[in-house]
Amino acid sequence: MRRLGRGFTLIELVMVIVLLAIVATISVRFVTLSTLGALDTSARQQRALSAAIVSEQISRELRDALPTSVRASSDGRCLEWLPIVAASSYLDLTIGAVIDEFTAVALPGGRSASGRVVVYPYAGNLYAPGASGPVSPPATLPAGTDTVTVTLSSPHQFTSGSPQQRFFVMGSPVTLCQVAGKLFRYRDYGIQSTIATSLPASAPGREVLATRLVPDSVSFTVTPASLQRAGVVSFAFTLQDPRSGETTAVSQEVQIRNVP
Repeated sequence: MRRLGRGFTLIELVMVIVLLAIVATISVRFVTLSTLGALDTSARQQRALSAAIVSEQISRELRDALPTSVRASSDGRCLEWLPIVAASSYLDLTIGAVIDEFTAVALPGGRSASGRVVVYPYAGNLYAPGASGPVSPPATLPAGTDTVTVTLSSPHQFTSGSPQQRFFVMGSPVTLCQVAGKLFRYRDYGIQSTIATSLPASAPGREVLATRLVPDSVSFTVTPASLQRAGVVSFAFTLQDPRSGETTAVSQEVQIRNVP
């Protein structure tokens, strides 16, 4: 009598199991590598996006900095500048005389502004305001449609005039400093003769601008303005992935407008 069929032998069954295990191992390894590659690519893209955002924020703020006010610390880890709140032209400001008000062209759109008035910022140290010099005491530029009267909080003597009768209204200084793996932005701390002294230790005067920085990777360099060119600020920093340790280095230059 003929046998209609037969089952698998033990050897055949073991061979099938081994082959299936090999295929499964290769498949899992392939999926694992593909997933890790996708995660690495995503992390690189995230670092690149973070670097672009930080660089653009720094660049935008520096473009509105008062000429000659940008300065870096000796170790290059901190950068400070005086932001421009408004700018206009004066009409009857007497240079060399003690005044407490002057007439100026109103700001566009009927805006008002308050801060310290600066006339020809190349004529003195902007971080050492006094009874005379380019920086006035706090002042108010009222809203108007034609001409307005700028009022100083106390009498002041401007020692140099602007070739184009320009003046600026500057706000409180701003400082960027790296502390460990973070880049902080400091504000509302007042004018100080030395950079990076008595800075706020917490919010709202201290804000986190960037995280996951390589320690001591931030560097600021200031090239002063001249009669032939505007000032240039160069900055660099390096972001690091906390999981893989992979880094992304960033460097950029920003031109500071040279407007007397």
